[in-house]
Amino acid sequence: MLAPREDSQHLDLLILPETNLILVASVVEPLRAANRIAGRTLYTWRFFSPDGKPIETRSGIPIPVSGAFRPQKETEPLFVLSSYNWQAHTSSHLRMQLSQTARHRTLMAGIEAGSWILAETSLLDNVRATNHWEDFEDFAAAYPQITMVRERFVIDGKRITTGGSLPTLDLMLELIRRQHSYSLALEVSRLFIYEQERTRGDLLQVPVIGNMRILDARVGAAVKLMEETVEVPLTLARLARRVGVGARHLQDLFQETMGVAPHQHYLALRLNAARRKVIETRADFAEIAAITGFNSSSAFSRSYRAHYRESPSETRKRLKFTV
Repeated sequence: MLAPREDSQHLDLLILPETNLILVASVVEPLRAANRIAGRTLYTWRFFSPDGKPIETRSGIPIPVSGAFRPQKETEPLFVLSSYNWQAHTSSHLRMQLSQTARHRTLMAGIEAGSWILAETSLLDNVRATNHWEDFEDFAAAYPQITMVRERFVIDGKRITTGGSLPTLDLMLELIRRQHSYSLALEVSRLFIYEQERTRGDLLQVPVIGNMRILDARVGAAVKLMEETVEVPLTLARLARRVGVGARHLQDLFQETMGVAPHQHYLALRLNAARRKVIETRADFAEIAAITGFNSSSAFSRSYRAHYRESPSETRKRLKFTV
């Protein structure tokens, strides 16, 4: 899940009893949203429990599963999810199964208390990891062989750990970005996450990607300006001047807080707006190009194909929208 790919990605989710429902949703809902936005199946998943019985979440809402966790030589990523009383639900048999399946899995993730289970199985030895802030010190003391870092999530080689439900959502956005594009991750994030800041009585909605939840105020102002000027994009110099910094400094701020250059975020906003018009309206492509800041239909089509790996007309045909 850490490299670009064209085909569908499958995940196995091992969910322990007393897991929070929102933790499960934090893993699968961004993937579902990515499928919907892309208009094709980018991700599939299956749920497993230790004994094959439905998982009774802490909210009392059961989660059906495909069966008991009985790994053979599966290579797909495995996410281990747990919230409360992980010790009571982690048998020596389950630890043995995890140890065996780790030999074949391309990636294993400890989601919230799932990191305790991976650590207890020696699957986090000598890697960087994180945990929920309430348990951070206890975890570090219990497993000195693990390098603990205070991050929302940590990706270290074939191991991933997260510090809670919202950090897990951040993780999934980062995985979508790595496998597909910043544009897709941005569009998924806009469905779930925004930071609220009072500006002239309005709510500023600033989507976030991956680990970048806290934005510099100047970056937030620049993002708002980008959203307001999709039709007639501002140059970097004008954008920087409007938010009160130099162009080079704004580039550095974007790279530090968003992980991309300003022009990449701007282009992602414009292309996502264009794609919604392609899918949801019958507007011709010249009109869509004009209202999303492209100076010609050909320039729009080239950029669209580069990002979505198909032309606007192919998107419409595939999703059964015709002009």
